[in-house]
Amino acid sequence: SFSSIFKDFKNMPLAMKQLGLVQFFSWFALFSMWVFTTPAIAQHIYHLSPTDTSSASYSDAGNLTGVLFGVYNLVATIFALILPKLYQSIGKKKTHMFALGISGIGLISILFIQNPNLLYIPMVAVGIAWASILATPYSILSGVVPAKKMGLYMGLFNFFITLPQLVNGVLGTVLVKYVFQHQAVYCLTMAGVFMIFAAISTLTVKGD
Repeated sequence: SFSSIFKDFKNMPLAMKQLGLVQFFSWFALFSMWVFTTPAIAQHIYHLSPTDTSSASYSDAGNLTGVLFGVYNLVATIFALILPKLYQSIGKKKTHMFALGISGIGLISILFIQNPNLLYIPMVAVGIAWASILATPYSILSGVVPAKKMGLYMGLFNFFITLPQLVNGVLGTVLVKYVFQHQAVYCLTMAGVFMIFAAISTLTVKGD
């Protein structure tokens, strides 16, 4: 029932709630990137009008986005192999903070890039964060959640993935239209800022 779910949320371990905030910022940023990269590239790199979504140049922007997303997924696959070594050397929290922080810087840097070939650099940073986002929070969580409630809390923890995407889905279009004046690149800048927020929030997480 709803009351029992609310009770489970209320009784979450403190570290889980703190990680939830990190997850909220991280996934809000990721959703912004997934949705707005193509229009951002179209407008900021190819200098298209915000109303142009059907020209050949816009298709080129979409194709470039696909390649860039492939790059960050490839980087994530490689970086995931390095994560255990980083956990041992600097700890899980510092590893996650580094990954999120460098991704935030990378996303913000897109605002200052005009050469499409340079876009691969921030995508390398995003790939580092993507690998850590998919692994590190759960690794930290496994050390603070009671074993007998592991399945329950892991399920509830996924709420902190869906909620920010729902919020962004409602607010993202409003922001780009009324706050950013249809300039989608500022949504990527916002994503970078939220990644920085996520990195800073990692410092509050209890345990490692």
